[in-house]
Amino acid sequence: MANKSIDHAITAKSLTTAASDPTHAGILSFMRRKYTKELKGVEAVVWGIPFDAATSNRPGARFGPQAIRRASAIFDNDPQYPFQRDLFADMATIDYGDCLLDYGKHARTPQTIEREASKILKSGAYLLTLGGDHFVTYPILRAHAALHGPLALVQFDAHQDTWPDEKGRIDHGAFVGRAAREGLIDVERSIQIGIRTHAPEDCGIRIVYGYELEEMRAEEIADTIIRHVDNRPAYLTFDIDCLDPAFAPGTGTPVAGGPSSAKILSVLRKLGALHIAGSDVVEVAPAYDHADLTAIAGSTIAMYMLGLRAEWLAERRG
Repeated sequence: MANKSIDHAITAKSLTTAASDPTHAGILSFMRRKYTKELKGVEAVVWGIPFDAATSNRPGARFGPQAIRRASAIFDNDPQYPFQRDLFADMATIDYGDCLLDYGKHARTPQTIEREASKILKSGAYLLTLGGDHFVTYPILRAHAALHGPLALVQFDAHQDTWPDEKGRIDHGAFVGRAAREGLIDVERSIQIGIRTHAPEDCGIRIVYGYELEEMRAEEIADTIIRHVDNRPAYLTFDIDCLDPAFAPGTGTPVAGGPSSAKILSVLRKLGALHIAGSDVVEVAPAYDHADLTAIAGSTIAMYMLGLRAEWLAERRG
């Protein structure tokens, strides 16, 4: 036991050391990364936003960050499949904890999220956010667009989230339309994957419907995304309801007819050519989950996002 760690999330002396906590024990940060608000020298930040007041169906995604962190304990910092590397050996990564929100003053929520996201991005770190319902992506996009300009939105989802909106509303089904109208995203370079519902407008965004995914190989899907985004900095957002409810039942608005987790993970693995400026995993609602299926899928998707970032950094360092 001499070389084993425990509570690595608070005892780690370096941001690049591997944890060896028992899977069933220890403080549950995301992948055992150090819990800290110190951003100096940090290259990637994992941050939770426990908010679900914008849901139109079943609430519960406020517990998503906790569930995703808990499920991530299965990643024991051996070389991570399929990246064949310790993701953190050369990418200083922290768990920044959660965004503090006043549950009685939802009108302040967008500004609070945007302000804290901007602070993290100002440090130069990559931001991976754990939601929360999908509304949280809107203020995060505002923070990223202030830094990068309009982004190509790469959205894995069963819903377009382009429903009519009005100023001041908090709605997880309208954030894409709002982002398009505000010029936060480049609609000509944005793409939605897995859509299995209809909204009144598409805002000019390319859609790959759920039935189309069934006929496409993972390589074809990834190539479609890469070609459409081209060289535009991209924001990658993953609503867990993109997956079929068989693979992700723990979500607020499940829609049958979606892809498997295996297929979509294969697609994500092939997106290394994109310049992904930021990412999130949202809408995990553990109260409706079974055997942590949804939390495990969400934590794996988040791990893949960090894996892509680790490879992107390694490539640029030569």
